[in-house]
Amino acid sequence: MAQDEGDAPARLDDVSAGRNADRAETLAPLLPADLLARYEVFSYRNAAGILKHSFPAQYDDLVSALRQLRITRRQIRTPGGSKSEIAKYIDTLFDADWRETRIAADLHVRLMSPKGDATFASYTREGYLDGHRIDFVKGRVALDLEWNSKDQTYDRDLYAFSAFYEAGAIDVGIIITRGSAMNTDFFRGLGKVLAKDGSEGAGDVHKKYGASTTWMGKLLYRLDAGRNGGCPVLAIGITPHCVAAD
Repeated sequence: MAQDEGDAPARLDDVSAGRNADRAETLAPLLPADLLARYEVFSYRNAAGILKHSFPAQYDDLVSALRQLRITRRQIRTPGGSKSEIAKYIDTLFDADWRETRIAADLHVRLMSPKGDATFASYTREGYLDGHRIDFVKGRVALDLEWNSKDQTYDRDLYAFSAFYEAGAIDVGIIITRGSAMNTDFFRGLGKVLAKDGSEGAGDVHKKYGASTTWMGKLLYRLDAGRNGGCPVLAIGITPHCVAAD
């Protein structure tokens, strides 16, 4: 879909977006109906099934957080700094067992005979994995939140999920992001950005949420292209149903 750079996302093209996701009807037995009614959800590589059946504690944490999540129009209109008010609020929905985590690993290499009865050389490649971070990790489940960053941030997130997965550190990843229904028309209805003192500002809210920021459409084409590697990923989009009056 063609969009002006300053516009927020329009509705997804249902024919192409999410084409490699699990079939939509498979989600009904895996996620509560009230959450499917409030959020836009896509599961890749049976992420929803893995989460529900293999990690019940993390599944319950996620369901509880999503049921509690209510953002306000004032939070959306409040200018963000290094971390938006919405991101700070969503952080509070997960307990301390969900920790920001960085992975580092060295690669030990051995060159051997075909039968493995002789080693010709061995060495360690230090820093083979280093610097990849995930917002929240609990056990073998990872979770990242992307509300309104540059859309290239998804590449970092998915590469980190893949690195953790290939290293055997996680079995499934979750990304909570802005759903496609949080579009230009919705943001236009919110008027002006608030000034730092909370008064009415000069800028339009919809100009904060452009087509090149993080929203579901920008995530799905990356997932459809397999940028998550082999890591199962559950993509959850926040919709206007999650927005409460101030």
